[in-house]
Amino acid sequence: MLRSLVAAMTIALSLPAGGVLAETPKAAAARKADLADRVAGTYKGDVISDARGASKSGVTITVTRTGPNTVEIKSDYSRLPTVTIALEKAMDAILAASGPSVFLLDTVRSPDRLDLTIEDASWSGTRVK
Repeated sequence: MLRSLVAAMTIALSLPAGGVLAETPKAAAARKADLADRVAGTYKGDVISDARGASKSGVTITVTRTGPNTVEIKSDYSRLPTVTIALEKAMDAILAASGPSVFLLDTVRSPDRLDLTIEDASWSGTRVK
C-alpha cells in the first residue's frame, strides 16, 4: 500500500504544471454574467450639457468590467475623466449604486442607449460594439 502511494505521488509530481494552469480559464468561463458584463462595450455619443464648457459631438465612451457589478468608464474627451462605478439594477434600469456620477441604461426601452453624468458634464450615446 505504501509503495502504491509513493508511486502515485511520483507520477502526480512528474505531470506538467500546465495541466493545472489549464483549469483556470474554465473556472473563469463558468462565472455567472453580471450587470458589468451586460453594459460593457463601446458607445458613441455627445456631451449634451456641460456646466464648465461647451457641448461636444462624437465622444466615444468605453465601458470595461473591472469586477462584480463594477465598471470603469473611459472617454476620448478629456472633460470626462476615467471613473469607476459600482452598478445596481432597479426595475428595468441599470444604474450607479452610489457616488457622484450618474449611470443609466434602460434594459427594456432602449437597451443600447447609455446616459452618463460625470463631473457636471452629461453625455448620451448608443452602443457601437
